[in-house]
Amino acid sequence: MAHDLRKLGFKKVFALKGGYQGWCDAKLPLEKKIVIEKDCITCHSKVTPDIVAEWKLSEHSKNEVTCGVCHGESHYTSEDVEKVVPVTPDKCTKCHDTQGKQFKKGKHAMAWSTMKVFPTAHWQLMASVEGSEGCGSCHRIGLKSKSEMKKLLKQGAGFGLASCDVCHTRHTFFKKEAQQPQACQTCHSGIDYPQWQMYSGSKHGVRYSLKQMGILPESVSAPTCQDCHMANGNHEVRAAWGFFGLRPDIAGDKEWEDASITIMRALGFLDEKGQPTPKMDEAIKHGLFRKDSIEWGSERVKMVEACSRCHSVHFTESELKKGDRMIRQADILMAKAINCIAELYKDGILKKPQAFKFPFPDFLQPCEAPRRIEQLLWRMFGQYRMRAFQGVFHQNSIYAFRHGLSEMERSLCEIQELAQGLRSKSREKSH
Repeated sequence: MAHDLRKLGFKKVFALKGGYQGWCDAKLPLEKKIVIEKDCITCHSKVTPDIVAEWKLSEHSKNEVTCGVCHGESHYTSEDVEKVVPVTPDKCTKCHDTQGKQFKKGKHAMAWSTMKVFPTAHWQLMASVEGSEGCGSCHRIGLKSKSEMKKLLKQGAGFGLASCDVCHTRHTFFKKEAQQPQACQTCHSGIDYPQWQMYSGSKHGVRYSLKQMGILPESVSAPTCQDCHMANGNHEVRAAWGFFGLRPDIAGDKEWEDASITIMRALGFLDEKGQPTPKMDEAIKHGLFRKDSIEWGSERVKMVEACSRCHSVHFTESELKKGDRMIRQADILMAKAINCIAELYKDGILKKPQAFKFPFPDFLQPCEAPRRIEQLLWRMFGQYRMRAFQGVFHQNSIYAFRHGLSEMERSLCEIQELAQGLRSKSREKSH
């Protein structure tokens, strides 16, 4: 660690009193070095004692990575707190080069910009998207521009700017903490992202829970989220199907291919004529789905390798194919529901929402279609479809069926009944 810090322009200094030893910018005059290395600890032991206590427990402390290394050397008193340098992923990457580069290529790095490019995000209640509340409380893990960080700091949202500290929480930054499945639970839980519920109820999750409680030996196999999605510590955190569980090139299965095209039209990735739109480019860029079978296959191989540490390749591939089949089944149900409402728009029975570009459901603008039949469709896609296929991939078939597929089937029946009722009313009016 000392070697790394020297390369970054730091050198070891001693305070005049007490012999305190630490690291400072080599260009600083001696009197400022003394203030930084002595008074950071002296002052913050009184002002924020728990932060100091946590830092002392950290590997940073053991390797003499002191306050100034991360926060800069411009803040000396309570009068110049605004001079504290915000910690960014670039700062962490200076020492953790491999992890930083992996993170920047992965989907977590895209979380903030994904939230921002959502077409109607700026129309939502500010409390649900601004700062670190609502959507931002999880999406803050993503990379941000300097202007965005400045705005967040003014709002008092000082956490998550570094992104790394969402999982390696400050100021201990324990690797072991970030390796626990509970580190993922904070965001991947609840109505929209219930991966925690799927995992914790699966045999994988139950075994790890028993292992944490000491009921099972430490040496037993009990996979965590990180074992599968961050194999060998890879910080890209990717999966073959991506967030939306879509592929634009499902060859040899016409029914599934047509269903996928219908869903991509509803997401705005394909236009009225079935041609790719700029939204598709953005979705691929943000890792929301794979652009082709080659990219999909590359990620699938990584998952097979991760699972094969405990299971045979044959068993692993057969289990993953169950997830593929669930996506197919869910997509066919989804397409029927989408087309049912699209036909209502086309026949003039249901008025197309003004914000929609053409008479077809738009999943990226759910708030613009407030009628019950349209909201049922959105919930069918945004909640039940995701639960159906993600539940299978998380080895929880009960969750996938009860909270996913069966709810999709129920929603489709309700949408079809509502559509039939709207058509009957339309015929009565015409007569």
